[in-house]
Amino acid sequence: MLEELLKYDSELFLFLNSLGSETWDGFWLFITEKFASVPLYLFLLYHIYRRWGWKSTLIIMVSVALMITATDQLANLFKYVLFQRPRPCRVEALREAMRFVADGCGRYGYFSAHAASSMAAAVFLGLLLKEKWKYIPFLLLFWAVVVAYSRIYIGVHYPLDIITGMFFGGFIGWGFFKLQKWARQKWDPVAS
Repeated sequence: MLEELLKYDSELFLFLNSLGSETWDGFWLFITEKFASVPLYLFLLYHIYRRWGWKSTLIIMVSVALMITATDQLANLFKYVLFQRPRPCRVEALREAMRFVADGCGRYGYFSAHAASSMAAAVFLGLLLKEKWKYIPFLLLFWAVVVAYSRIYIGVHYPLDIITGMFFGGFIGWGFFKLQKWARQKWDPVAS
C-alpha cells in the first residue's frame, strides 16, 4: 500500500511539474525564494505594530521566529532522521521525465520546510489579523499554497512532501498563535 501511494505521488509530481514552461520559470524561481515573502510580511508587521504597539509586536515577532525554527527543525527531523526519502531531482527514473528548474537539489525532501513555514505563517498571521481584515486568512492561505506549489514546479518536492508540510505547518501556526496570545495577555494585557 505504501509503495502504491508513493507511485501515485510520483505520477502526480510528474503531472504537476510538467505544467511548467520556460516562460514562467523565472517567476516560480522567485516565488520559491524565502525572501520573496519579505515585503508581504513587512507590510503585515507594520500593521501589527500600529495596532498593538511595540511590546505586543515584539512578543509576536519572537513567537514567529520560534515558530519558523520549529517548522524547519521538524522538517529536518523528518527528512534526515526519520524518512530519508530522496527528492525527485535525485531519482534517476524521474530526472529524464521531469522539468528541473532549481539551482540545486538537496538530499532528502519529506517533508517540505518551505510548505510548512509558509503555512505556519499563513495560519498564525491569518488568525492574528482576521478581525482587522476579513479576507486576510484566505489571501495568506493562497500565498502559502503558491509557495508550496513552487517547490513542485522547480522539481525539488513531491506533492506528498508539500501536503505533509502544510499539515504540520498549519498545526504549528495554530499552536504558536495560541502561545503568543497567552504571552501577550500575560506581558502586555493592555494591548491584547
